[in-house]
Amino acid sequence: MSKKRDIPIFNYPIIETHCHLDYLKEAELSEVLAGAQAVGVEKIVTIAVSPDNLKTVRDLTLNDMIYGTQGVHPHDAEKFTEQTAIEIREFGASKKIVAIGEIGLDYFYDHADRAIQRKVFEEQLAIAVDLDQPIVVHTREADADTQAILKNFASDLKRKGVIHSFTSGIPLAEFCLNEGFMLGFNGIITFNKAENVRDVLRITPIEQLVVETDAPYLTPAPYRGRQNESKYLPFIIEKVAEVKELSVETVLEQSYANANRLFHYA
Repeated sequence: MSKKRDIPIFNYPIIETHCHLDYLKEAELSEVLAGAQAVGVEKIVTIAVSPDNLKTVRDLTLNDMIYGTQGVHPHDAEKFTEQTAIEIREFGASKKIVAIGEIGLDYFYDHADRAIQRKVFEEQLAIAVDLDQPIVVHTREADADTQAILKNFASDLKRKGVIHSFTSGIPLAEFCLNEGFMLGFNGIITFNKAENVRDVLRITPIEQLVVETDAPYLTPAPYRGRQNESKYLPFIIEKVAEVKELSVETVLEQSYANANRLFHYA
C-alpha cells in the first residue's frame, strides 16, 4: 500500500472536469467544496448520468463553484425516453450547463442492450450538435462502435468534447485526438497495473488533455481505498507531469487552459 502523504498545494488554479457530487456519501457538500478550494480547485463540473439525476445536477450548479452537464450514461440507456430528450434539450444550453454527457457505450457491464445504447448515444450526440455543446463520452470495451458513431458526428460537433477516464486502446485515442477531442485522465494513471493508460497519456498532446477525478470513484494513490474527492486532483497532476516528463507548472497551466477551452465556462 502506498504511504500516505499530504496533498500538494500548487500556486495555480485547477479545474475538476468530471465528478459526481451527488454520489458522494462520506462528507457534506460544504466539506467537499472546502477541501477542493484548499488545494486550489476553482471550478467543479458534476456530471449527469441518468434521467433521475438531471435536475439534481442542475440544482447543484446554483453554487457559484459548480457547473454541470445533462445526459444519460449507457448504463441507463433503457431509461431514456422522449421526455428525457426534451428535458436535456430544454436545459442543455443553460448558463451553468457546459456539456452534454455522460453519454456513450459500455460493453463491459452491458447494463443496457447494446443496440439501445447505440441509439441513445446517437440521439444525444444529435442534441449536442443542435445545442452547439461539447460532449462528455464514456466508452468501455466498445472502441470500434464508439469510433464509428463519433466519426458520423465529429464534423458537426464544432466544440468537440472529451473522452473521459480514457482506458481504451491507442487506435481509438489516435482517432479522437485527430478529430480534435480531448482525453480525460484521472486516478487510474497512478495505479500500478495501468501502464496501458499511461501509454495513451504519453502520446496525448499536452494541449488535448484534461484532469478529472470521477469522484467518488477511482481514488488516486496514495489514497486508494478512500472515497475520492476533487481535493485529490494534485496527485493526478503530479503523475501527468511525471509520465509526460513535464514540469508540474506546465501541466497546471495547460490543463487549466484546456478545460476552459473545452467547456467555455459562463
